[in-house]
Amino acid sequence: MNSEQLRLIEDRDNKKRWRKFGPYVTERQWGTVREDYSPYGNAWEYVSHDAARSKAFRWGEEGIGGISDDQQLLNFSVAFWNKKDPIIKERIFGLTGKEGNHAEDCKEHYYYLDSTPTHSYMKMLYKYPQSEFPYNDLVQENRRRGKLDPEYELIDTGIFNHNKYFDVFIEYAKADTDDILIRITVHNRGADESSLHVLPHVWYRNTWSWGYDHYKPQMYLDDKGYIQIIHRDLGNYYLMAEGQSPALFCENETNTARLYNSPRPGTFKDGINDYLIHGKKDAINALPKGTKAAFNYELSIPAGASKTIRLRMSPEFFLEPFEDFDQIFKERLKDADQFFSDMQKNISDEDKRGIQRQAIAGLMWSKQFFYYDVAQWLKGDPAQPPPPKERKHGRNSEWTHLNNADIISMPDKWEYPWYAAWDLAFHMIPIAMVDPEFAKKQMILLTKEWYMHPNGQLPAYEWAFGDVNPPVHGWATWRVYKIDEKLQGRGDRKFLEEVFHKLLLNFTWWVNKKDYNGNNIFQGGFLGMDNIGVFDRSNQLPTGGFIEQSDGTSWMAMFTLNMLRMSLELSKENSTYQNLATKFFEHFLYIAGAMANVGNEGINLWDEEDEFFYDVLHTPDNHRFRMKVRSMVGLVPLFAVEVLDQELFDSMPEFTERLQWFLKYRPDLANLISRWNEKGKGERHLLSLLRGHRMKKLLKRMLKESEFLSEYGIRALSRVHLDNPYVLHANGSVFSVKYTPGESDTTLFGGNSNWRGPIWFPVNYLLIESLQRFHHYYGDDFKVEHPTGSGKYLTLREIADELSERLIKIFKRDKTGRRPVFGKNEKLQQDEHFRDYIYFYEYFHGDNGRGVGATHQTGWTGLVAKLIQPRKP
Repeated sequence: MNSEQLRLIEDRDNKKRWRKFGPYVTERQWGTVREDYSPYGNAWEYVSHDAARSKAFRWGEEGIGGISDDQQLLNFSVAFWNKKDPIIKERIFGLTGKEGNHAEDCKEHYYYLDSTPTHSYMKMLYKYPQSEFPYNDLVQENRRRGKLDPEYELIDTGIFNHNKYFDVFIEYAKADTDDILIRITVHNRGADESSLHVLPHVWYRNTWSWGYDHYKPQMYLDDKGYIQIIHRDLGNYYLMAEGQSPALFCENETNTARLYNSPRPGTFKDGINDYLIHGKKDAINALPKGTKAAFNYELSIPAGASKTIRLRMSPEFFLEPFEDFDQIFKERLKDADQFFSDMQKNISDEDKRGIQRQAIAGLMWSKQFFYYDVAQWLKGDPAQPPPPKERKHGRNSEWTHLNNADIISMPDKWEYPWYAAWDLAFHMIPIAMVDPEFAKKQMILLTKEWYMHPNGQLPAYEWAFGDVNPPVHGWATWRVYKIDEKLQGRGDRKFLEEVFHKLLLNFTWWVNKKDYNGNNIFQGGFLGMDNIGVFDRSNQLPTGGFIEQSDGTSWMAMFTLNMLRMSLELSKENSTYQNLATKFFEHFLYIAGAMANVGNEGINLWDEEDEFFYDVLHTPDNHRFRMKVRSMVGLVPLFAVEVLDQELFDSMPEFTERLQWFLKYRPDLANLISRWNEKGKGERHLLSLLRGHRMKKLLKRMLKESEFLSEYGIRALSRVHLDNPYVLHANGSVFSVKYTPGESDTTLFGGNSNWRGPIWFPVNYLLIESLQRFHHYYGDDFKVEHPTGSGKYLTLREIADELSERLIKIFKRDKTGRRPVFGKNEKLQQDEHFRDYIYFYEYFHGDNGRGVGATHQTGWTGLVAKLIQPRKP
């Protein structure tokens, strides 16, 4: 057992709190729902990037490469100034939804390069231009461009030409749980000597200005030159800096004069900025104390050279804090290398190992302290102006029970700095490979009573907690349980049982709320797949009526099988669960029956002519017709598959007896799901919405290169709609869906995401897992042509492996050294200081694999780490 694994055990057993400090500072607190107190929910406008440097945040803190304690009382991050920018670089810049031609968009270059699960070692890279940062150019040019134009990125401005920039590596190493060593290494990549200010910041989250607790912690400079940090709840720390650099102090308070034209005495959050940029001596505290501070290192770095800054934050006072500094760093990096070496021992491809390690680093760095008490947010704070009355009946007003103050895995700490229920479920699969305890706790967290609605709904995301994400929590719970079981040698039944009981409530919510006519056909809003359909399915349809969804119904069929599988596992030690297993088995059959005969009116979600599943539009005059869009909607039925071994039935007589009775008296339903009485490979039984013949027909379309199969995975929309868009005429309006392999060309759901053709990792991963389970039943004798029309037949496992390689190929160097994820950008492809740093984008171009959307959404794209990890035969 290596050192990092021992730290994980110590943390698990509450012997040492190795996770007390971590990368829990977000990259964008401005423009979030939590900080929005406008009448109509204009979050992007209420606190802007420009206002962020002057406004004390209510609910969280932001910074570059930041860390904090797990309640975010104390924060540390690094800021810079190249002596040309109009502001110091304290936070990551990006465009608001209205500024970007494809909505909100981060406009910086930074990379998460390494992190162990306990954050005993972490490393990231920030690229800072030596010329003035082109804030206005980025805003104006992106605002000018249309939906069909490419996004204008920082690298497109030419600011990195001639390598006139600094590479800033920020590293952390823990000597102990709260004894943290910090190393900042600045490389001048340019041909000329260049100077900059490096400003390691430390500050308290403002907890005193809201009228609940007036205690205001302090920090001050002692006669040794250390910043002493004194906090009633957190304890006392020292921030020790090497060398002679001045310390600047101000207060983490809102500059009301600048923002609201309401002057008041004192110094403010933007004081260090105003002191450096504008020379305002009264912007910082005259005495070296306050609630925000920074060491001011002014460096001049020769061409091609580097300089290093060393700091140490610890509760212990050291006379020589840097005596053992380099040795500790060396040991923690060695620990990290050993941890990943042990995990990757069966991966021979060096490039794959690097991709996997960076993917895991992104997942580790994307943890964030998320604080949001909805009742307080709606009511307002005693010491602040009351919120407008409109908010009492506005966003999230039905979620007053929700009170979050936890470390949570984020999709992306700039573009999506808030948790999303189905995103998080996918994050936990690769995270469970390295830190199953954290994965289990995250799965439990979202089912806690202060998260889950009293009616059983899981919170979707802060923009609308009541929106509907696909019900994948059951699937992820089972997968985390099995991954943990493989790593630990035993299953954590307590974890499984705890989440299972809460998912019973969630399942009931789905049945009661999303089965419009009580006929086992489900409607689930947009179900996470943004603009994939003809309409915004979360709102009232322009045609009236409602949609009977192939995907909503299939997601529920999958959920039902997940609950069945968990109840059977729990039945091994408690026979009471056999009755619940029976309930979910029968419910699955009812859903299968409903899909084959909607409302007992002869409408089948499967189209026999097209050999594909479609949504059915149910109009107000009681007519039904299929909307023939060939999209991921029609492939979701593949997700609903489970294989059960005969020995399981032999050990559970109550379940088996009821199952046989039901199958005998409802042969119409039994015939829909599989040849139940024909055992597959190894005496196994198959539960699926697709019998073998129909599955082959669906795979024929999915594996066709002119439809869904891309060189880089499965597209979310068939390429057939490039030349043949689906068009629907309704109430004098025309609605259409066209194959769009890259950025969105509509404003539906904000326009920053697009499901009309690109490749998305979460659904691709589920397709791969489904094929693996089908193979578990059918074995090697069952083969399918792949690609369709090639004349080459492969087993379902071979197809799953081949699809995995297509997805991995997005990030891998090809024979010419190019990575598809970088597209045609030559600097990213060729430059030695760019080409091996990977972005794990939100989604990928359906034809060429180029990264699209949020640049840092390692979240579910981090599933590539699991795909790279070899599976046991």
